[in-house]
Amino acid sequence: MRYVATVNGTDYEIDVDGDAASLGDTPPATLDASNGTPIRTLRIGDRVVPVVVHARGGKGRVTLDIGGHRYDVEALDERTRAIREMTARTAPPSGPAPVVAPMPGLVVRIAVAAGDQVAAGQGVLVMEAMKMENELRAAAAGTVKAVKVTPGTAVEKGTVLIELE
Repeated sequence: MRYVATVNGTDYEIDVDGDAASLGDTPPATLDASNGTPIRTLRIGDRVVPVVVHARGGKGRVTLDIGGHRYDVEALDERTRAIREMTARTAPPSGPAPVVAPMPGLVVRIAVAAGDQVAAGQGVLVMEAMKMENELRAAAAGTVKAVKVTPGTAVEKGTVLIELE
């Protein structure tokens, strides 16, 4: 299986076959685990090198300490890497998330208008669902871009009620 390892910002293609990994024309390498410690033994051909492995947040992310040098590494298989690259091209929307209906219901009151400044956690709309009134709040601070509903409007779950920017 082929992996792409990013080491301190540089990409390397690594072929993994069983317990051995190879980088280009270099001899196959193995990384032996020590019991209960972050210290591993890296074997590259006849060379043996101690490596200290520190897990970082995220899948396949580690920091390696080798011979007094530190390397930040992220290793992903080709499929995961391709998926990440495709999703990175479609940037997520910027700004605060819109206020959406958490369940089907009826809009009772709207406490804001387009252009109003709202704080995180501020109540912006009241809707009735299952004979109960629910106050919906802004998840983050922002400016009301648009109010998409009026009092008395019946809405389905997931309907955008108020857009923020």
